[in-house]
Amino acid sequence: MQDRWYVIHSKPRQESRAEENLAAQGYQVYLPQLKTSKRRNGKWVDVVEPLFPRYLFIQLVENQDSFAPIRSTLGVSKLVRFGDTPAQAPAGLIESLKQLESSGNGLHVQSDHLFDAGSEVNIIDGSLEGIKAIVKADSGDERVVVLLNLMGRENTLSVARDSLIVAES
Repeated sequence: MQDRWYVIHSKPRQESRAEENLAAQGYQVYLPQLKTSKRRNGKWVDVVEPLFPRYLFIQLVENQDSFAPIRSTLGVSKLVRFGDTPAQAPAGLIESLKQLESSGNGLHVQSDHLFDAGSEVNIIDGSLEGIKAIVKADSGDERVVVLLNLMGRENTLSVARDSLIVAES
């Protein structure tokens, strides 16, 4: 019999609880997490959160381990299935994720919330959508000061951070 990784759907924001309770029952469980930056109370903070919100993985021996105790575990919503067949993680996925996570950097989303002065950006929202601009200043607040070349003149404008992306070279 071969050990396989199956996909579990957790209750909202209870991935860690499901992981702890399944591990307490003796199961091998994996909850991939990533580091990212989020805005909290007007400031950017680093947080660790699930890579796949509401999903985690459990290793079971095919045709040997029972799925019944898993379904009744606190924090678990259900075992993901396609029809009657439990969903299996692709071979090598879990090992690759674990390897990335254990390497010094871990799984990390580079936050684009700070733009370098002088970098070229595209405006992706609002009345100026599709226009290229140059970042003049980024103080880390919700708005970024950019330089626009409109009608042959350079104009300074404050744009919402969420309306900008780094321009592709």
